[in-house]
Amino acid sequence: MPHTSPSSATASPAASSRDLPAPGGLCAIHQPNLFPRLTTLAKLFAADYWIVLDDVQFTRRDYQHRARLAGLDDPARQQWLTIPTHLPSGRSTLIRDALIDEAALARRRTESMLRQHYGSSPHWPALGGALGPVLDAFSTGRTATVAEISTRLLLALLGWPGRILTSSDLPARPGRSQRLADLAAATGARAYLCGTGGMTYLDPAPFAEQDIAVASFQPPATGIWSTGRRISALWALSALGPQAVAARFHTLAAAPQAMLKTVARPRPPLPRARDVPLKVRRGSPQARHVNGR
Repeated sequence: MPHTSPSSATASPAASSRDLPAPGGLCAIHQPNLFPRLTTLAKLFAADYWIVLDDVQFTRRDYQHRARLAGLDDPARQQWLTIPTHLPSGRSTLIRDALIDEAALARRRTESMLRQHYGSSPHWPALGGALGPVLDAFSTGRTATVAEISTRLLLALLGWPGRILTSSDLPARPGRSQRLADLAAATGARAYLCGTGGMTYLDPAPFAEQDIAVASFQPPATGIWSTGRRISALWALSALGPQAVAARFHTLAAAPQAMLKTVARPRPPLPRARDVPLKVRRGSPQARHVNGR
């Protein structure tokens, strides 16, 4: 698989079936998070491809526009880094449509806070030197773009060779679990990698109907992982360095990757939505969306 680049444009897999990854891999689906937490980043790293869930409702209490930064020498000392975000359609605004308030000011504050927290790290030259695409993304005015590129940056620093796709480019039916299963099926995945939070609500039936196994991603709770569900992975990368963190991620990814050898043969990717629309009631919002109207 081609190496991901933090500065490259988001893949558009619906454009052609040839743009989809080879069937049979491990799929993770997650909203774009700003400099994601260690456990979130580790889950994406363990997958063969990440589907960016950009067409669901923006949630202010989540991590789509903010990250909890931990002090380099004292991870218990924490501070929120937040991108001021305007929701044009109020609470119903989709993640991809959220807008940055005062983008130039938000960029300067982001750069300043990152340097303040991690500029004294011996690994800052590599980390700080790679921040350019993230800071440049503020000019788009889109919170989701900055968040996605921040995740691409961290994955690239760790040497992740996977593919990144976007949910809004793939066919999927409504319903929380059904939608995730359809997105995974559109890539020809053999297994869907689910975090501990998602396992509390996930219905495995839509996945079983499409011969997709569900793998639970369960990171440790000790060492650097003790705060991994709360603070940004930037702390671990600054304290330990990308190579040390990548080594831990590779160890953690071994279990779900081994699972692929025990599940059924891969299904071929689904056709494009515009070629084979989903079976929905004529005139419904879903029908208009799938058929591009």
